[in-house]
Amino acid sequence: MISVSTTFFPGAEFDVLPTDLIILTSDSVFFYVHTQKLLTASTNGFNSLLPLEEHGQQEGAGNILPLHLDSVVLNILLHAIYNVSATHYSPTPEAVIAAVESLEKYGLSVQTYLALASPLYTLCLGTAPQAPIEFYALSGAYDLPHLAIPVSSLLLSYSLASLSNELAVKMGPLYLKRLFFLHLGRVEALKRLLLPPPQPHVPTANCDFTEQKKLTRAWALASAYLAWDARPDLSTQAIEVALRPLCDYLACDQCNQLLRERINNLVAQWSIVKRTV
Repeated sequence: MISVSTTFFPGAEFDVLPTDLIILTSDSVFFYVHTQKLLTASTNGFNSLLPLEEHGQQEGAGNILPLHLDSVVLNILLHAIYNVSATHYSPTPEAVIAAVESLEKYGLSVQTYLALASPLYTLCLGTAPQAPIEFYALSGAYDLPHLAIPVSSLLLSYSLASLSNELAVKMGPLYLKRLFFLHLGRVEALKRLLLPPPQPHVPTANCDFTEQKKLTRAWALASAYLAWDARPDLSTQAIEVALRPLCDYLACDQCNQLLRERINNLVAQWSIVKRTV
């Protein structure tokens, strides 16, 4: 019994020419591919392993190239080289990252194979929600802003205090700075947006300036509560839950209307604050 790739098997219609190379992975899975396809993609002869006849292939061994690579990782690499999607395999984040980190070893350009909208880029973006900080660090390691930007939006709830030294070094100082500034910038923006109280209205017989100060004090207390625990991932729903109950204690219709307008304005402004690096 042998295991053969369900994508790269004999007779797979990836090229008009038949396959001429069999790659055997470390977990004993066979992949049938085209030597010329790999050589065209690689700048170093696929880690100086191809063509076989120039690199010590023994007579009678057949066109088999053993690789110290897991079949899942090789499968992702080959899908990238053949420019087809591997998304339907649902590989783990670890496998996808390992595949990206193997590109340069085999002479494959990270910038090329992780270009915007490429199959490997789409796979990374689809897998990133499972391990966003790891993919953000990967983006920093290879300077891939087009991947870092969408992935950073998944990190608003990430605790920066839990960032390991290893990941910090991997992403580098520039991407680390961008991530910190994203978190700090959103928290500061929230505090600024919360500060102004609802606008007062013209005093009436039933609601003079003294009465309106009650709303100002109530707003100050509620906004201070939100600001004290300000987080970059604070939802607009959480803001409304904290502030809407103030309406229940207002007897003045004008105050009530101004409060609702202030909350609506706050929610609208918070929703457009920058969410990516």
